[in-house]
Amino acid sequence: MDLSSLQYNSENPTLTSCVFTVLCSLILGILIAFTYDKTSRQVNRPNHFIQAMVLITIVAATIIQAIGDSVARGLGMLGALSIIRFRTTVRDARNVVFMFGSIAAGIACGVFGFVIAIVGTLCFCLTAFLLYFSSFSPSKSLVGHLKIELPRDYEDFPEIEKQLDFFCEKYALVSYKVFTSTKKRYLYLYEYRVKLHNSHQGGELIDALMNFQDVKVLGLNFVSNDKDEI
Repeated sequence: MDLSSLQYNSENPTLTSCVFTVLCSLILGILIAFTYDKTSRQVNRPNHFIQAMVLITIVAATIIQAIGDSVARGLGMLGALSIIRFRTTVRDARNVVFMFGSIAAGIACGVFGFVIAIVGTLCFCLTAFLLYFSSFSPSKSLVGHLKIELPRDYEDFPEIEKQLDFFCEKYALVSYKVFTSTKKRYLYLYEYRVKLHNSHQGGELIDALMNFQDVKVLGLNFVSNDKDEI
């Protein structure tokens, strides 16, 4: 099929062009959904979100085809869509990007820009896979919360920070607490947010800190920094 013959029939699209547009948008939507599924670190995949990415490409293509070059149709469609209120909150920015990617593919197919739709979708999916295997991947985004208790004016405090520099890719002091009770009057409680070079080095960091005299490690808890919520 000659794609150029379809791209210039936007005012009066034929049955063939409509079918081809729907099929093209469907394939691109499936490709984007497949990329999302394979590059997402979430254990429980949101199946309703994946289905929405596939279906919204067809919806976007159909709307754009129906509007065509008519301003009146566009205003009428805008008024009709304003009746529908979308109350679903998408908390994860990555999910928003994938949803926009599906909409963009559908719009490009709707205006018969099939080459733009195909090339844009392929580049989008390829970039998603490259980011998945890069250092920006959320697989390395385990963030730990470290709590240590030590006396005031502790002399070896710089040595403790040296251990944090050695084991951690990044760390930051979140808060510290001054005790007022008689039992812990001369103690400080420090809380750090740490990101280790390797998440399996948590035990080694604890052992290194416990070797310091008068230092009490209260805990080191790791949580995922990428919840991938809808």
